[in-house]
Amino acid sequence: MSEIGRHLDSLRERGLFRRMRMVAGPQGPRVMLDGRQVLLLCSNNYLGFADHPRVRSAAAEAATRYGVGAGASRLVSGNMTLHRRLEDRLATFERTERCVLFGSGYLANTGVIAALAREGDVVFSDALNHASIVDGCRLARAETFVYDHLDTEHLEWGLREANGRGSLIVTDGVFSMDGDIAPLVEIAELAERYDARVMVDEAHATGALGPGGRGSVAAAGLEGEIDVVVGTLGKALGGYGAYVCCDAEMASYLVNTARTLIFSTGPPPPSVAAALVALDLLCEQPRVVERLLRNARVLRDALAAEGFAVPRGETQIVPLVAGEPERALEICERALSRGVFAQAIRPPTVPEGSSRLRLAAIATHTPAELGWAAQQLGAAAREVGSDPSDLSPDANELFLYDAELDEPVFQRAA
Repeated sequence: MSEIGRHLDSLRERGLFRRMRMVAGPQGPRVMLDGRQVLLLCSNNYLGFADHPRVRSAAAEAATRYGVGAGASRLVSGNMTLHRRLEDRLATFERTERCVLFGSGYLANTGVIAALAREGDVVFSDALNHASIVDGCRLARAETFVYDHLDTEHLEWGLREANGRGSLIVTDGVFSMDGDIAPLVEIAELAERYDARVMVDEAHATGALGPGGRGSVAAAGLEGEIDVVVGTLGKALGGYGAYVCCDAEMASYLVNTARTLIFSTGPPPPSVAAALVALDLLCEQPRVVERLLRNARVLRDALAAEGFAVPRGETQIVPLVAGEPERALEICERALSRGVFAQAIRPPTVPEGSSRLRLAAIATHTPAELGWAAQQLGAAAREVGSDPSDLSPDANELFLYDAELDEPVFQRAA
């Protein structure tokens, strides 16, 4: 057996083997999964725009008018008019001077961190930041200090120990696996005190938090005070791609130094046109954000009524922490047999011992659907011998880990 085959067998033995499930048709509150209709409870299509008629029409019209591809890097074959229009609209939406489009959130995070963190600098990263931030830290020539999840005291300790070398604090705005929100006010205060930049990834906050759905930065009242705001076009806005909002000087710097921008083909015109219309919808219909948050409350209340120990929070992301991967997989499969698709999330996406069902409400779910889904999840847990109250202990007690990075540069004093 080859080394690759042995690795795959090891993943199977540890309950960590993954496969892609087949979905027929568009993404919506219900999908056809492996030939069967199920309620989708694990999608990032938070506002339901992925299948909105106006968004679909815009993408189709752009393909006819502009073609399906950008041809090359925008620094090689030129910035298309659609690219510039979307960048201008996003800068206005985020209330910043400029915006730079990237091909994906992964490309944006890895490219920006590697461009901003130089040799001799220190990057400060929350322990539960997304893998794209983790990999951006790895690509940078700077050292990385991983501070305990949401722990601004630990962050300040690291900033002091860096002795002026701290160049960048980077955090998710809303954490993708837990749904909790970064303490941005405190982080911004520390950045000012220790002369560091702040970068916030709004992937799961854009369209879900703040006035007009402008994200966690706006919700914290920090518009204009964060150096780099990264957003995605592939979650609440329903399409694909990402963007970085910042001041004009920073935008020019990234265009000249972010390798994931320089050496990547520009976003395809249909995706750009779809994002323009999705952004219009968000601005025209701000109450869709209220519906999303209402549905999040409905889901949390329904899960609590089933006996689940629902983590504190207000966002659309609700984790049900099962512990071991096999247990999470069993509950996932039992729920699926009952018509609810709630994917099991396992290491390395989450820390060892915290495998879970990561639930996500979307604005186009009905309250009745969410209540029914909670009942099916409760029944699924009991069928595998788990009391719902055993799921979802206080998540923050589990999440003091290094996010697959090397050990922190500094160890906190005992």
